[in-house]
Amino acid sequence: MTTYPSIDELKAQARRLRQAMAERGDDMSHSTALELIAKQHGLRDWNTLSALAAKPNDGPDAPFDVGSAVRGRYLNQPFTGRVLAMSAKSGGLYKITIHFDEPVDVVEFESFSAFRQRINAQVDADGVSPRKTSNGVPHLILDI
Repeated sequence: MTTYPSIDELKAQARRLRQAMAERGDDMSHSTALELIAKQHGLRDWNTLSALAAKPNDGPDAPFDVGSAVRGRYLNQPFTGRVLAMSAKSGGLYKITIHFDEPVDVVEFESFSAFRQRINAQVDADGVSPRKTSNGVPHLILDI
């Protein structure tokens, strides 16, 4: 898992960026600078970066991270996608947001469809959701 600078250091980077831009005559807000710092670290926004930077590194790392390409089964349908966000939860679970490369039809009936392209779920370090369908299959299983 990627290690990020402390939140204080990230905010200092944003202040330095803002000052450098002001010296060039391009004023920007502090929030805009924070968003740009997040992009420099390869993340979608400041909230994601600050959550990852604040996360303690005392537990085992998940085999997936923000930006990781993943594949597996969601509601028993195969998918490939990318992790957009994640955070550690108590009990060894991770809250994860995945954007599927192609929408997944989560309905097994032939008479209608319901497509999902972005999901939020909880998984353990093995990539398996504790929540299960009515027939006992985990909602989400990542191939790790």
